[in-house]
Amino acid sequence: MSDTCKALRGQLLYFVDDPAQAGEAAWRYHADGILWLEQGHVRLADDADKVLPQLPADLEVEHYAHHLLIPGFVDTHIHYPQTEMVAAYGTQLLEWLETYTFPVESKFADETYGREIAARFIDELLRNGTTTALVFGTVHPQSVDAFFEEAKQRRLRMIAGKVMMDRNAPDYLCDTPEQGYRDSKALIERWHGVDRLQYAVTPRFAPTSSNAQLDYAGQLLREHPGVYLHTHLAENTSECTWVAELFPESSHYLDVYDRAGLLSRRSVFAHGIHLCDDACDRLSESGSAIAHCPTSNLFLGSGLFPLDRLSEKGVKVGIGTDIGGGTSFSILQTLADAYKIQQLRGHKLDPFRALYLATLGGARALDLEQRIGSFLPGREADLIALDLHATPFLKFRTAHCKTLFETLFVLNTLGDDRVIDTTWVLGEVAHRRDA
Repeated sequence: MSDTCKALRGQLLYFVDDPAQAGEAAWRYHADGILWLEQGHVRLADDADKVLPQLPADLEVEHYAHHLLIPGFVDTHIHYPQTEMVAAYGTQLLEWLETYTFPVESKFADETYGREIAARFIDELLRNGTTTALVFGTVHPQSVDAFFEEAKQRRLRMIAGKVMMDRNAPDYLCDTPEQGYRDSKALIERWHGVDRLQYAVTPRFAPTSSNAQLDYAGQLLREHPGVYLHTHLAENTSECTWVAELFPESSHYLDVYDRAGLLSRRSVFAHGIHLCDDACDRLSESGSAIAHCPTSNLFLGSGLFPLDRLSEKGVKVGIGTDIGGGTSFSILQTLADAYKIQQLRGHKLDPFRALYLATLGGARALDLEQRIGSFLPGREADLIALDLHATPFLKFRTAHCKTLFETLFVLNTLGDDRVIDTTWVLGEVAHRRDA
């Protein structure tokens, strides 16, 4: 039997819709299921008694007796150059950028250094079950080259871009509107659409880009249909005040980006905590997405994300770890913080919705629903095995769960990198915990 064909047996769970909209029809669960993979894609996911008779006679079935097999996690906002500064102490957003972020990012003028950090960063993603991410580079084009080279070697579906930043930052990290445009265009032509790699036009955030630079970002989107827009939005109240001062002609923060033509179904805005109704409506109308980054929002004291409000407005939402404002590469730990934020707001985030946001919801936020995020036939076989016995206490606790709901909530609350037994990329093992 060809090694391009394999079958995995265990509990299977994946989503076909948002539980907030479709209820129990939003997911497919097989208590004893088989995931049949062929040439790096899903051929079939169903109950074992239905799939076993269809399998080739010589195909060995790999058993995962106390595991839950789900699609790989999708991280919709993360900074690979900030890997070395995770858990930097004691500041909020604007001071944090000046004190920690900008000095660290200056190191990425050295592409060799960038490759070293990119390798460690991707190792951490895979160890934590993340198979697709939307990634910030630095202002240096070589930071993006370094990241894409490493991701290409691993056959990963990754999206990244060079930071565009022409003001309100140290001179050693600033480009110009023209240089940011030229560098970004060259990177798009070099990388976008190569294997599983895609490019994101990446102004850091409105305060560090002039109107001229934001207009160039819009020009790049028009000239290269299919590329992404990735930036920050309404993370911190002081930031929002600053934006209002810098862009008095705009009616609100999102309007700054809207005027430059930066809203589309492939535009992802990180945070979106402090938004007016008009901004929420425009996000929904344009098909733009918000990356909710709960761990970072708590660590930097930025605020409590209004998930219910954005959901009611029909805004696409994914989950982001926001390394290095975030303090963990683990999507499971990030979901635990997402639950706590909604509790503080007087709302609940149920575990099905949480896992949807981390898988199919993230794929939808990235306009990749037809490629990743579920086990529907033809989807790329990026997936993970969650070990319900990963620790003695988790084994004890899940044994007392009476429903799938309870088990998932325990995973979302107590889970971390130790739960990720195996990560597959295009059907091949990319990480195994005990290897």
